[in-house]
Amino acid sequence: MGDRLKFFTGNADKNLAAKIAKAYGSGLGDVSIPQFSDGEYTTYFNETVRGQDVFIIQSTNPPVDNLMETLLMIDAAKRASARQIIAVLPYFGFARQDRKDKPRVAIGSKLVANLLTAAGVTRVMTMDLHADQIQGFFEVPVDHLYASSIFLPYIKENYNLENLVMAAPDTGGTKRANAYSKYLGLEMAICYKQRSEANKIDNMLVIGDVAGKDMLIVDDIIDTAGTICKAAELMMEQGAKSVSAMCTHAVLSGPAYERINNSAIKELIVTDTIALKQKSDKIKVLTVANLFAEVIRNVENHESISSNFIV
Repeated sequence: MGDRLKFFTGNADKNLAAKIAKAYGSGLGDVSIPQFSDGEYTTYFNETVRGQDVFIIQSTNPPVDNLMETLLMIDAAKRASARQIIAVLPYFGFARQDRKDKPRVAIGSKLVANLLTAAGVTRVMTMDLHADQIQGFFEVPVDHLYASSIFLPYIKENYNLENLVMAAPDTGGTKRANAYSKYLGLEMAICYKQRSEANKIDNMLVIGDVAGKDMLIVDDIIDTAGTICKAAELMMEQGAKSVSAMCTHAVLSGPAYERINNSAIKELIVTDTIALKQKSDKIKVLTVANLFAEVIRNVENHESISSNFIV
């Protein structure tokens, strides 16, 4: 596997980790995560990592075991005298908790950043953080990648740009949709929603001309799919020709798959930062493995990674 670099992963998604390692031209190292009868577990490497650059590849989506495994592997690598410990987190869990939006609430993403740093991480690689400012929560370098470098070629190849309109599922996604629309030279629409509580939409309206257009909604995370499916329904009611959607992180919890399968959405394009729990004819998965492998190679060779940022 080389003298300087090794890849390891936990139980979150060994398939993605193996694809990233293979795209780099390597393989996964041998790590054990044994469990005690009460559910507690530990980690240890079955090969030396002394003086080497250790890349720990693991998304930290629920269950929280994925995060704990990552922290334990980082700690184990530090105590085994690894030269550098890079956490490759295709999906950074707890990212939606990036600020105090009401009194007496935790800022979960800052807490996770502190935990990773305390465990001994020397660098973090991740993709499409829910809020860009999370990069500033770390005291170590953060390589923040964008799925646009994967999505944009797919859009150009599979969609008729002359009739396509980019859409934001809410006002928070306006910046992302605007970046796509500017790059592709397209018009943009915005969905405005009101919530009384998380995962529950009280009211929604569409701002922009959608009549006769092929709509493409772009988001970073789809959780219960309530917003995206409601937006697609409203756009079709207002005369849209078709509605497709794309998101980087397919959390897809609760009734998400049922909602998507029964919705007006023609196609949902996602990446494999999170492994799908179910298959669906409507869901198209694009891999992030080659992008992460290329960035890892550039970082190891002390080369620029800016060419990987399109929008």
